[in-house]
Amino acid sequence: MAFECQKGIESLRICSIEPSKNRDNLTLELEKRKPLHKLDAKGGIVNSKCEELLTGNEVLPGCRSITELPPVLISEIFNLLEPKELGIVSCACTLLYQIASEHHVWKEFYCERWGQPILQPPFGAGHSDEKLWKELFAEREFRSKTFMGRYTIDMLNGHTEDVRAVFVLASKKLVFTSGYDQIVRMWDLEEGLSIASSESLGCTIRAVAADSRLLVAGGTGGFIHGWRANDENPQLFDLRAPQNEDMEFQVWEHGGPITCLALDFNRMYSGSWDMSIRVWDRSSLECLKVLIHSDWVWNLAPHDTTVASTAGSDLYVWDTNSGSQLAIINNAHAGYTYSLARSHTGKLLFTGGEDGAIHMFEIFENAMYHVRRVATWIPHLNAVYSLAFEFPWLVSASSDGKLSLIDVRKLLRTNRKSSLNSSSKAVNLVDNVEPPQRMLHGFGSNLFAVDVGSNRIVCAGEEGLVRIWNFSQALEIEQRVQALRGLRLENRMRRRNRQLETNDKGRRDNQCSFTEKKNQIDGHRNSWNNRRKMVWKVKA
Repeated sequence: MAFECQKGIESLRICSIEPSKNRDNLTLELEKRKPLHKLDAKGGIVNSKCEELLTGNEVLPGCRSITELPPVLISEIFNLLEPKELGIVSCACTLLYQIASEHHVWKEFYCERWGQPILQPPFGAGHSDEKLWKELFAEREFRSKTFMGRYTIDMLNGHTEDVRAVFVLASKKLVFTSGYDQIVRMWDLEEGLSIASSESLGCTIRAVAADSRLLVAGGTGGFIHGWRANDENPQLFDLRAPQNEDMEFQVWEHGGPITCLALDFNRMYSGSWDMSIRVWDRSSLECLKVLIHSDWVWNLAPHDTTVASTAGSDLYVWDTNSGSQLAIINNAHAGYTYSLARSHTGKLLFTGGEDGAIHMFEIFENAMYHVRRVATWIPHLNAVYSLAFEFPWLVSASSDGKLSLIDVRKLLRTNRKSSLNSSSKAVNLVDNVEPPQRMLHGFGSNLFAVDVGSNRIVCAGEEGLVRIWNFSQALEIEQRVQALRGLRLENRMRRRNRQLETNDKGRRDNQCSFTEKKNQIDGHRNSWNNRRKMVWKVKA
């Protein structure tokens, strides 16, 4: 993982503390420099525990550098850094590398960006939990660069009409699609082959969601049709089997077309044009809560005990336990707010609307919920119908037939411990955003749905075709480039070591020749002196 040096890392200025003659002088100097230790790399407030450690008895009077501080204090300082900064610090010396590599914060870095890994790391003997989390983070960060590289396009034929819904189940390498032809189709993500398709469900399917245990679809009929996973089936879901109450079900309670679906560990969420979101228990299929909106519900995104939703032109955040409304952004877009995406932490919301704009919101939790817009892009000329987010890439699909790829890393404030009070002082980033890093073209009609997973972007629309943009080739090329770069570095170091050995050998040879010449000169001088003494003796 390559790191670039950054200027002004305030949290590391402790290295510049000058040694004092006694403990009182050191404490006085720390008091003078106190403001520096209250700010982290991005202006956040430093943990009070770290401040106590700085002025506590653990700090030695003769401390000249950060490496002489207690490991506990160094670990607290590292806890305030971002991954890139932590990588820079780890290159300073062996001690800092060891502390940084084994730091528990790598697990937090990974989970707040991508959630829990699909395959848990094999924590074995001789390897620490944190070290493996660092390796997982570095690998995933490396893979995130592939969307700027080469790609291939696979076109999946099978639907006879417009495709309205696309869902990627990356953990099982599956893609689910449906639309106006009233059929749910299952595809192999890597091979691009059709695996199975359902019977006609009798209405347009506008929403599909799945995990490793459940597949649900909903549409204009107002019902949710679901399939439970079959462990004996290698394709996970048996879409064409005769209807079985144990493996297949339908629930009816919405009074209008279902436009969005989502699943979490215990619950199922559905949104409809009847202006409501219903929260269901997955096991009993009972409706637990009904969240009433003021307009048609277009999309939803649950996280933990909250669910964000878009209805009409507004953005909502709800508490699913109490059913209360936590926050609302009125007129988030000019026109309908069609699309919504949410980060794994639940703190970032992305909306796309009829005006072709994409907004990024951040949720702050303190005494009350506060939602603030921090960025805006206008990459499309027409309505944005679908959004998908996989850190750090936000992908949008629009009726102008284009996909936009936006890297949000530079917009994220890096203080993971910030509160509402501290974040309110941050600079408003709405007017300081970069354009999308990449635009993908080649569609002649509306795009209605997009999803991301396994180095692939899957989209579909009015043509009835499902396209898979495969960036695995870019990953392979980048891996080969990194391997060649490492080989060149190894050869360079080998040549350098050989040159140093040659120089040392030449220096030793020169020293020997110099000594030999010196001995010869001393010998000639001694013989001349001896002859001179002999002459004087003869004369005498």
